[in-house]
Amino acid sequence: MQRLCPGRKVRAMTARPPSGQPLLPDAIDDWIFDLDNTLYPASSNLFGEIERRIIDYIRRHLALETAAALELKQRYREHFGSSMRGLMDEHGVDPVVFMNYVHDIDVTMIAPDRNLDQALARLPGRKLIFTNASTRHAENVLKRLGIGGHFAEIFDITAAGYVPKPQPAAYRTLVERHAIDPARAVFVEDLAINLAPAAALGMTTVWIAADGEGGSREDGGEAAAGHVHHTTEDLAAWLAEVIDGPGGGER
Repeated sequence: MQRLCPGRKVRAMTARPPSGQPLLPDAIDDWIFDLDNTLYPASSNLFGEIERRIIDYIRRHLALETAAALELKQRYREHFGSSMRGLMDEHGVDPVVFMNYVHDIDVTMIAPDRNLDQALARLPGRKLIFTNASTRHAENVLKRLGIGGHFAEIFDITAAGYVPKPQPAAYRTLVERHAIDPARAVFVEDLAINLAPAAALGMTTVWIAADGEGGSREDGGEAAAGHVHHTTEDLAAWLAEVIDGPGGGER
């Protein structure tokens, strides 16, 4: 990510796949990116605002106290993969109404990212968004970041049939619908657990390790698991390293 956010930690990472060989851009046809806390810093707390609106929706819709709404949100996320899926299955919630409410947020708390824009412009191959959110939310975020023109498709939760990550069926639908060869694809995510199904399909995975309210705080065991092939705290810098690294700078 860009370094516009104070306190954002950046450490040098070597872009190497599990084989130990350099990750060559020419070997990748598709670059698949999660949206929230991946394309912008988790420390911006944009996703934290979404989380607050999810709790508020549950509180209002089910007439619960805030603490009970928070507990239900977390329980449904763990059991169903997303709070929305649990609300759909257990309470008949309309997913469109739910998403319209929770994504009605001010995205100006994130800053345009010139470094990421430049890195994506230089990155060869098709670029896609794979998100548990809505296309509308994705478009708002991409427009604010100034990077929307780089993405060929947005594969949102509706396109996945409301099957959320990390359920493997969502990944299979993505691959089939967009004719992706997993062996020639890279998947970038801020939640290490969501990388496991991608790695099982044969994709190269990149974990955005981040701090900040609402951000990634998974333990070292999860991040060190075999399904996490690369780790970085700065996506734009990592992409630039891939592009300009062995074989990348000689295009």
